[in-house]
Amino acid sequence: MASRLSAAGIVLSLAAAASAFVAMPSGAASRIGTDRCTDRCTDTMLQSQRTTSDELIPREILFGNPENVSPLLSPDGKHLAYLAPSPDGVMNVFIRDLVHYEASGLTNGEARKFDRMITNEPKRAIRSVAWAYDSRTILYMNDKGGDENFHLFAVNAVGTNGTDVPPVRDLTPGENVKAQNIFTNYRYPDQILVGTNERDSKCFDMYRVFLATGEKFVDTINPGDVIGWKTEDESFEIRAATVRNSEDSSTTVRVRFSADLVEGSQDDTEWRDVFHFPYGEEGGLLNFCADGGKTGYLTSSLGRETTALLKVDLKTGETLEEIYSNEKCNVGGVTLEKDTKELRALTINYARTERVFFDEELEKDYEFLKSTCPNPNAEIGVASRSLDETKWVAMYLQSDGPTEYVIYDKTEQTVTPLFVSNPKLLPYTFSPMEDVRIPAHDGLELVGYLTRAVTEGPSPMILLVHGGPWARDYWGFNSRAQWFANRGYATLQVNFRGSTGYGKTFLHKGDKQWGVGDMQHDLTSAVDWAVEQGIADKDNVCIYGGSYGGYACLAGLTFTPDVYKCGVDIVGPSNIKTLLDSIPDYWAPLRNGMLLKIGDVDGDEEFNKKISPLFHVDNIKAPLLIGQGANDPRVKQAEADQIAFLMQKKNIPVEYVPFPDEGHGFARPENRVDFNGRAELFLAKHLGGRAEEFAEVEGSTATFPLLEKEEAVAK
Repeated sequence: MASRLSAAGIVLSLAAAASAFVAMPSGAASRIGTDRCTDRCTDTMLQSQRTTSDELIPREILFGNPENVSPLLSPDGKHLAYLAPSPDGVMNVFIRDLVHYEASGLTNGEARKFDRMITNEPKRAIRSVAWAYDSRTILYMNDKGGDENFHLFAVNAVGTNGTDVPPVRDLTPGENVKAQNIFTNYRYPDQILVGTNERDSKCFDMYRVFLATGEKFVDTINPGDVIGWKTEDESFEIRAATVRNSEDSSTTVRVRFSADLVEGSQDDTEWRDVFHFPYGEEGGLLNFCADGGKTGYLTSSLGRETTALLKVDLKTGETLEEIYSNEKCNVGGVTLEKDTKELRALTINYARTERVFFDEELEKDYEFLKSTCPNPNAEIGVASRSLDETKWVAMYLQSDGPTEYVIYDKTEQTVTPLFVSNPKLLPYTFSPMEDVRIPAHDGLELVGYLTRAVTEGPSPMILLVHGGPWARDYWGFNSRAQWFANRGYATLQVNFRGSTGYGKTFLHKGDKQWGVGDMQHDLTSAVDWAVEQGIADKDNVCIYGGSYGGYACLAGLTFTPDVYKCGVDIVGPSNIKTLLDSIPDYWAPLRNGMLLKIGDVDGDEEFNKKISPLFHVDNIKAPLLIGQGANDPRVKQAEADQIAFLMQKKNIPVEYVPFPDEGHGFARPENRVDFNGRAELFLAKHLGGRAEEFAEVEGSTATFPLLEKEEAVAK
């Protein structure tokens, strides 16, 4: 069965990158952080009604490194890989010998002493890791300073002695090279397939890499319009391509029946356009069936509102079976049996994750895991399985506490605690996240997530806007929402029109609705709803977000200046034309689709001015904080510079903190903690909540160009 290397916060396919500008970063402020502020909120009623701990939960715990994440069983089930902080405080890969551990009788805490660190990234955390199917090689990805030119690295995880970190090999070397579309296959444990843009910066060719030697050979050349690839498992060949038409932004699924130019006939090796999705439709090929690639699983919105899961003929394009659809939301993840490719389960998510089972045995596994979970409101997830599926690492996901990992022995029907993602959170009380329904101004139902600060009555509120905008928020533990709640602010997140997962009409109701349109009106409707429900104090609302959420913050302060008391914009664009003019080369096939969704900022200068906050700064009444990564390849630092310096020139309250070693968000914990500390004081000043005492964070690279300019002028 082929698998793909991926992790939260890292976009590995071009198609996925098209859907979002953002991985939501942390808060920002300026050098006001040198002030002292502790527990400014002294309202005794608020204290008695708090939904979180009475004490201030330290920012270091909320935004520093977790202790254990991404636990992955080796395919043979003999080793466990996971991410944890190195002695220098950087997330690296650790390995546990499970055979020794299980025989020793050691507790998890005792076993940690014998786990080996096998990577030693000195500054930038590893966030994406996977096993190769040889059960020896760990694959991981990393970039430099947030530039998103992720390289694929390999390291020998087993068979090395002592405490020395084994050597790491860069499988995709080269300056400005980005790797994505990574496939592994248990039938071919000695090799992987990986896409890079080393030949042409605008597109990704596929290469076959042999793990033992690192040798890399061209496998499939990208003709220039392919934004994603699929493999057929039995042959481990590239057999399908997702193609984006740069003129009309339609999507086509292209298929071939063989990649073998020697033994395959010319007819078999020829690429055919089989499925076509005009702009406005959603869908794509998920996987091949176990019949040599003659049939496959496809999602499609053609002829319906949301995507359905279909079984299709890959030669004729005929639908052989309509397997499942839901009228309210798209089909999500799909679980297939690795050999037969029979459908075992799928997920949907309107507000919470739901599973639809097609395999009774798998359903019983999940029911058993649910019965062992101490929190009845938690969701069950699976972090990894051994190849024979007798051993799992399962997750208990909750909104009011850290993720708990357990080892599930399917044969023995036992669950053994493994570890908690961040045990430092366990002593504290957190606020449960509620999924809510919010009516928009035109009656459209919006799914939102509410984290209350108090049990009754209104409180100051932060509208936390997700990035993308072609993405969505989910239920679960959100460190920012819990941070805000503990400081005295309700947090509301809303899946405004244009968010993904709710069908094609909901998605495209966001077309040409940026800033002054219905996407922004939905955010205003969410604030109005919270006020009407007695949740929010209408005079104390902050709009806070990253990337598109940062843009929404700027738009909120410029186009609806009476709604918000203050705003925090992180890596948000201020001029949409300059944003699109500076996107990475490899987004070129997607640019026209962005114009169709956003509006023609290329050909219509007045429209661009209409929706770009940069041209409306005179409307801003509320103070603003801006944070930015200097190496951001998506939203360049110029987007933040131009609005920050213009506001300074016009004497409009603004504070600006760029970080020279960050990109689209803040990956380094030193910068996250520093940035959020400054933001916390800003929020306390303007919304009246509590604030932990601020201290300069060692290792933070925060800079203050506005203050530097003021000082230079003063001289």
